[in-house]
Amino acid sequence: MLALRPLHPLFVAEATGVSLAEPLTAAGLAEIVAALDRFAVLVFPDQDLTDAQQIAFSERLGPLETTVKAFRPDHRARLDLHLSDVSNLDENNAVLAADDRRRMNGLGNRLWHTDSSFKAIPARYSLLSARTIPDAGGETEFADLRAAWDALDPATQARIAPLVAEHSLLTSRATIGFTDFSPEEVARLQPVPQRLVRTHPGSGRRSLYLASHAGSIRGMPLPEARMLLLELMEHATQRQFVYTHRWRRHDLVIWDDRCTLHRARPYDMRQPRDMRRTTVSDQVSSLEQAA
Repeated sequence: MLALRPLHPLFVAEATGVSLAEPLTAAGLAEIVAALDRFAVLVFPDQDLTDAQQIAFSERLGPLETTVKAFRPDHRARLDLHLSDVSNLDENNAVLAADDRRRMNGLGNRLWHTDSSFKAIPARYSLLSARTIPDAGGETEFADLRAAWDALDPATQARIAPLVAEHSLLTSRATIGFTDFSPEEVARLQPVPQRLVRTHPGSGRRSLYLASHAGSIRGMPLPEARMLLLELMEHATQRQFVYTHRWRRHDLVIWDDRCTLHRARPYDMRQPRDMRRTTVSDQVSSLEQAA
């Protein structure tokens, strides 16, 4: 039976009592979904999963995305394309060179973001499995965008509720000076619209929907839009809204991308860090959901 222990006053719980390597009953799966609706982030310790087991469990939550990193003809994937390789390893499991393009691109994960908001159909859940971790550092921080919305004054809530932002991976990577994209990648990564405010269908709670991928707001001059996005990001990532997860080997963390932000923290990148993420598609555009 699923047991939950809150890890933060606002969100996040440790979830024990289940093995995600084994097929869950429909009732067991419903318990996990209900817990995600409540806590938004669940930490499952001691889940020593194979890739196949992680994929099988993730598929119970919905259709999986495939990685967007296989655009270039010379790309050689280390993992099944249903797994996003959030590691510092190459296809031979060697630590990436300091100037490797994949390493440079991956530094963008240290920006606050929500997975796949740069896709027309964004992510619903992300599931990250810790296979190898460094001696220190490499934490993941999460921010509760529901609580951040609740803390806004009513005038600001009313002003931003109808707004639509434009998201692109090119925007977030430009923030750190990474521009090594092929013309084909640039064409694939053109901005997509996402609501700035969403109502979570499982909990009924309203939430901001932010990411470093957001670079403009429809109908708003660009400088004004950028300032609003920066101010909202600054508000949403105040410490009272943030939980820091310090990884243990075989942790599996699931988070709801519709109502959280997250970012990776620095570590000694000469040490291997093997993290594997499955991503469940939300199946519908945020524009089709209630603000």
